[in-house]
This record gives sequence, structure tokens and C-alpha cells, in this order.
Amino acid sequence: MVQRVITLFTDDINGEPGDDIATHTFSVDGIGYEIDLGADNYDKLLEALAPFIRHGRKTGGSRRSLGKQSAATGPDPVKVRAWAKEQGIEVSPRGRIPRDVLERYEAAS
Repeated sequence: MVQRVITLFTDDINGEPGDDIATHTFSVDGIGYEIDLGADNYDKLLEALAPFIRHGRKTGGSRRSLGKQSAATGPDPVKVRAWAKEQGIEVSPRGRIPRDVLERYEAAS
């Protein structure tokens, strides 16, 4: 018997599947949230948060926490994954991006 498992990643906002779906984290009032978004909805999230980020104060985000990316800090995971693919670096289409890949991306930018 052959079994085939297909994983379909979908945007939490519009329910649409896509290859660009990535998990993003953010927090409000000390409560952490995680959401899976495609590039368009991630851009909308960043646009909505932009005025608050611009006027807010950073409370963390040291180099040690590069593995934890959020809408407020760090490089765009969609862009990092695209860059990694161009470089021949295998990266999961979802979840945390390995620290060494983030460091290589930042060094190349």
C-alpha cells in the first residue's frame, strides 16, 4: 500500500493556499500570537502596524533571538525564503527560519 500525504499551507485571513505562506509572530500586551500569512496579507499586517512600530520602543530583539521573527522585527521571512531558494539553501516553507540562514541573509543584504 502506498500512502501519499499532501500538506497544504493556507493564509489564516483569506483561507487561500500558496507557496509563499509563512508563520509570523507578534505580541500585544505580553500575549504572543502566531499567524500564517501570504505575502500580500503580511504586507497589510506590516502596513497596519507601521505607525505603532515607528512610535514604539523596542524591548527586545537581540542577536540571540534572531530565530524568533515577528512582524515588528527582523527580516521578512518570505524574502529570506526566496533568497535562500535562489542560493540553493533548503528552508522549510513554514515555521522558524534557522539562525545561520538569517545571518547569511543579513550578511548578503
